[in-house]
Amino acid sequence: MSKVREIKSVIASELDEFESRFKESMKSNTPLLDKITHYIIKRKGKQMRPMFVFLSAKVCGQINDATYTAASLIELLHTATLVHDDVVDDANLRRGFFSINALWKNKVAVLVGDFLLSRGLLMSVDQQQFALLRIVSNAVQEMSEGELLQMEKARKLDITEEVYFNIIRQKTASLIAACCESGAHSVQADPDSVKKMSAFGEKVGLAFQIKDDLFDYNTNGNIGKPTGIDIKEKKMTLPLIYAISKAQRTDKRWLVKTVKHHNTDKEKVQDVIDYVALSGGIEYARDKMLEHRDDALKILHSFEESEARNSLEALVNYTIERKK
Repeated sequence: MSKVREIKSVIASELDEFESRFKESMKSNTPLLDKITHYIIKRKGKQMRPMFVFLSAKVCGQINDATYTAASLIELLHTATLVHDDVVDDANLRRGFFSINALWKNKVAVLVGDFLLSRGLLMSVDQQQFALLRIVSNAVQEMSEGELLQMEKARKLDITEEVYFNIIRQKTASLIAACCESGAHSVQADPDSVKKMSAFGEKVGLAFQIKDDLFDYNTNGNIGKPTGIDIKEKKMTLPLIYAISKAQRTDKRWLVKTVKHHNTDKEKVQDVIDYVALSGGIEYARDKMLEHRDDALKILHSFEESEARNSLEALVNYTIERKK
């Protein structure tokens, strides 16, 4: 049994039920839209976000209709942002499949994203789940702000470690925090438990993103993206930020110049990767990742032990041990 399947086993029936409800929530009378939403469902990933919603809910209480609404709402709004992201990035692939914009062009992709967004809004309004809508909408706002902050900083490459953590907290951690917070809220957990679940999700999200950034410096080839892709996109990640902060002035100038002006030169990018590795940047980032993982588990262990809590802990460990 794979690690993910083992983690899912505690909420297997709930995830099956979620799948059918989610498909229903995306249905449309417009044939083209129906065809595209069917394509989106068919190429879904590991269901990480619904897993966080359902396991958080189960740690705090009994899964109910509101939990399914929370999971569907997160998936609809997040899928909308991914469709729009692919247009912004001019990306032709998403998880190894053609992106919506690659198959149906940008105009259609933007409209599909708008449709998914409106479906999520209508679902929460129809079911009067305004608190859940607020939690998820806040996360989408944070994600947009984080992306824009990263784009702004990519022009000057003047990201400090503090700014980096602000970016990844908004870009990645805010959504996982929303999954855990909405899961706890959906089962009427007390305000303190809801707050703790949100803090837990944020810590997991920070660890998750640092793991993602470390893939850029992985030299064994068994990864989900080509080595050096972040440098090519002028993204300042933690290993590089650390290396620059510790470098002598001449090395610092060379690193920034290479990332700014020679980021498509494979040999020069490899030189930067080698320098970062020798500077201790990779070890530093890995230590920070484990620190956030440990903080997350400390919060989780304040909840009563259960099958759901054990699975949630396994999911946390999976996020930092995954190969892609």
